[in-house]
Amino acid sequence: MKLPPFKLERYFAQYEFNAEFLLCSSDCESMSIADLLALENGAAEKFQNVWLGYTESQGSPALRKEICGLYQTMQPQEILVHSGAEEAILLFMQAALKENDHIIVHTPHYQSLSEAAKGMGCVVTPWLAREENNWRLDVNELRRLMQPTTRAIVINSPHNPTGYLMTRADFLAVHEFAQENNLLLFFDEVYRESEYDSALRLPAACDMGDHAISLGVTSKTYGLAGLRIGWIATKNREVYQRMAELKDYTTICNSAPSEFLAEVGLRNRQRLIDRNLAIITENLKLVDAFLADYADLFQWVRPQAGSMGFPKLLKGNVDEFCDSLVKKSGVLLLPGSMYGDLGNHFRIGLGRRNLPQAIARLRSYL
Repeated sequence: MKLPPFKLERYFAQYEFNAEFLLCSSDCESMSIADLLALENGAAEKFQNVWLGYTESQGSPALRKEICGLYQTMQPQEILVHSGAEEAILLFMQAALKENDHIIVHTPHYQSLSEAAKGMGCVVTPWLAREENNWRLDVNELRRLMQPTTRAIVINSPHNPTGYLMTRADFLAVHEFAQENNLLLFFDEVYRESEYDSALRLPAACDMGDHAISLGVTSKTYGLAGLRIGWIATKNREVYQRMAELKDYTTICNSAPSEFLAEVGLRNRQRLIDRNLAIITENLKLVDAFLADYADLFQWVRPQAGSMGFPKLLKGNVDEFCDSLVKKSGVLLLPGSMYGDLGNHFRIGLGRRNLPQAIARLRSYL
């Protein structure tokens, strides 16, 4: 497998720990271990007694049971825990695809959702979400994108970086298309449960049949990025088993302390969701006001879920703008070019408590 540099991660490596304000973070506000353990009586004492030996390769039974709570029909044996979502993406591509297979990928997207397949010699066709369509995917395009060698469709909803939430009608249409054409559907759901209107929440893809694989993680909606715990949920035994076998060549098993803390977090996830959505809601008000004040310079399609949005810079070059901003004011935004976007967009994060101070600094810069 030959992989190019990961543009987004290399960009963060250059700026992330030098910038005063990360106004482009994709995750929600995190917390200390002490604060997490305080959510549950007795958790701190239990944490002190976590055994620091190897854990089960598929994930601890207790953690997999808690993960099942996110779904309607999944059982612990259908959950495979990974060290973050990135490992799960890589192993899915290796497990499900072979050289010259074709996949269709929701675009713009997190780079590994396509590059892992390209690195194996697969053919990748972007399924473009267009700003003029409010970032909605055109389901009618799917049939035109199909090839005889198409093996899988890759979807991300709620979407990184636009915050778009697929409609239920489109969601069902994509599943029907995948089943009719015997395709795998890899559904990146790492922002699920962060919908601003919970009535619009979609079912989990994995509950729709054995054609689907759901990707989840503790870092985004729940704000527990430092645990480095992700997972896939699927009824597809062939894909599951192959991913489990490949995991023996990567992390083998996960961190025992992280698995315990993830279990506590997911058992109390509604409190984490409520906390982080409250932060996002207040931050959205500030960003709305900011964008209204600078309507001659920026525009956006307001996100519907998740902890980010994707505004457009109307004057100048977005890469130069972001570079100047971080160097002169210590505020980091992420240019859309890190996603391969050519529309002069940038990612703005909505999930951190210090957004008011970051926006104030951005206003001063402008």
